[in-house]
Amino acid sequence: MAWDRMPRQPLMRGLLLTLGLLWALPISLSGLVAGLIAMAFGARPALRTGDLALVFQCFPWGPGGAITLGNVILHTGPDLACPCRTYACRAGLVDEPTIVLADHERAHVYQYMVLGLLLLPLYLLSGGAVSERNRFEQAADRYARTGRGWWPWARDDMK
Repeated sequence: MAWDRMPRQPLMRGLLLTLGLLWALPISLSGLVAGLIAMAFGARPALRTGDLALVFQCFPWGPGGAITLGNVILHTGPDLACPCRTYACRAGLVDEPTIVLADHERAHVYQYMVLGLLLLPLYLLSGGAVSERNRFEQAADRYARTGRGWWPWARDDMK
């Protein structure tokens, strides 16, 4: 179900969001532990309710960018609302405007809230590593570009 088409009734919407948070909780806990450890090295937590995530800014490890683990985002920069290029653009396949990293990572949060721990093996089976070939990354880029189509198996007309 697309989050923008969730029931408008507050009780039903709250129930679905709570179920999604609980379903993603096992992987969110691993992100939380990593973030808490990283705080000793300068990471700063920030609750981003619009993204349904706890973000650890200035995460001190990794090649740069961000990684989403459930409802936790580990970001190496100071502000998740920064511009970035899509994976297809970085691979030289297209020339398109930059997207906002927060929008891309929000798509991964939604993916975790629906798939839970199943996301990890499906991610690996869906195009390999983090690249323009991975359908999860394609969907996150599509969502960041258009505000629609975060589901990795969305129809092609969602592009």
